[in-house]
Amino acid sequence: MDAVSKNEYEWQIYRTRFLIRAKQLAEPLAFVDALGREHSGRVGDYIVESSDGTRRIAPREIFEDIYVAMGVRRGLATRRSPEHAYS
Repeated sequence: MDAVSKNEYEWQIYRTRFLIRAKQLAEPLAFVDALGREHSGRVGDYIVESSDGTRRIAPREIFEDIYVAMGVRRGLATRRSPEHAYS
């Protein structure tokens, strides 16, 4: 790793900017999204919904390494505009 400086003060801290909704899969799931992309997941993977409504599958290992649960939201039948969907 010679290309990486060893100076610890050069490190930056990052986090994702967007909140998502997710459910862990209890059975395998496959679907094609509106753009024609195929998605598939195994038991334990997560279906992830972004604030714009798009959905994708995230492998369990990656999802659980990146995301931290913020709690369960109930009664999401009434959708708000994407920028306010998770406030």
